[in-house]
Amino acid sequence: MSRQSSAARPPILVLVIGGAFLLLVASLVIGSLTTPEYPAFALSAAPPAIVGDSLIGPGTYTLDASATDRWRRFDFGRNAAVDSGPWDLAFRRFRLIAAPGGGIVDLGPAPFDSVFELPAAGYAANTAGPDTANPAVGKWYAYSMLSHLLTSKHHLYGVRTPRGKYAKLELLAYYCRDAGTACITFRYVYQGNGTRRVAR
Repeated sequence: MSRQSSAARPPILVLVIGGAFLLLVASLVIGSLTTPEYPAFALSAAPPAIVGDSLIGPGTYTLDASATDRWRRFDFGRNAAVDSGPWDLAFRRFRLIAAPGGGIVDLGPAPFDSVFELPAAGYAANTAGPDTANPAVGKWYAYSMLSHLLTSKHHLYGVRTPRGKYAKLELLAYYCRDAGTACITFRYVYQGNGTRRVAR
């Protein structure tokens, strides 16, 4: 009789796996129903202004990249998002590309203030395909299965513009209170004199 009752009970391993599965499902459901607390960044509103040969920054800029059918362009030379004329970076949702003739290099998770001069080589151009991408900055974020949010890996990137100027860049956030999702905030220093020095 005792053998039959013990055989009828499910093995402990099955119970443990079942419990873990239920916890996972519950955490996913809770994460999807929880309203995220967006960072307090506000969309930048300064109009484009030519900066010339100046060293600009450190500065922080926030732009709305939520449109799925167009790239939001940024020009370091005018220190702003632009709709026409030359540009250096473009954003669309979580994607980031360099302007044609420019490139990006991943400097790893270095502190922003620790890089004084950018490398001379190693800048990756965009890759063509169904959706243009830049391999150096393609995975600048981490995705959480629990919260369904993107968070920055806080890598530092070097940017070489089509005009042969340089900037260092850190992507800070994918959200803001003004626009919600795909509201990109980044920190940067731009060197307008053509040298690779990106610190004062």
